[in-house]
Amino acid sequence: MINRCAWCGNDSLYMAYHDEEWGVPVHDDRLLFEFLLLEGAQAGLSWLTILRKRANYRQAFDNFDHERIATYTQHNIDRLLADPGIVRNRLKIESAIKNARAVLAIREEFGSLDAFLWRYVDGVPRQNAWRNLTEIPAQTKESDRMSKELKKRGFNFVGSTICYAFMQATGMVNDHLTDCFRYRDIARMTAAKNRIIGEPFAK
Repeated sequence: MINRCAWCGNDSLYMAYHDEEWGVPVHDDRLLFEFLLLEGAQAGLSWLTILRKRANYRQAFDNFDHERIATYTQHNIDRLLADPGIVRNRLKIESAIKNARAVLAIREEFGSLDAFLWRYVDGVPRQNAWRNLTEIPAQTKESDRMSKELKKRGFNFVGSTICYAFMQATGMVNDHLTDCFRYRDIARMTAAKNRIIGEPFAK
């Protein structure tokens, strides 16, 4: 029997997300922006609700192409507000557009969204060792810093808790429980990354 983190329950979509995506290091700007937008959309809702709407989000938001989203006008906002396949919250929709425009400025300054966001863990995934879900923090000093700077740069729906969930999802931290079958898989990815940049992996 496969042992998973308990939070994914027994929903097949949730389990697939846990098994294949959650905690895997992401360095693609489009996918990073997708997670950032979806984490913001999730505020006040369950992540499973967002997962079930993810395909609709990809279609509605031009596959999370931040350059295209940055050009959205009131016409696009009206279209999105009428789309039952996404969370029809005006503030969240307008935030997605505002955030896309802020990403353009970040890419101009740092070269990529990836380079900007991974600075908060010095480019290397943090390897945690939680044994129980109650041990996992809702936010950290790194997510506090990320949240503060994103807000300063014009982002919305990027509170520290949202930022930490984003960091977990995109593999900046390994928060799989130690008895989860994915824990060692993710740890090996961390070890490989450490070797690439010349740092020893602490076992």
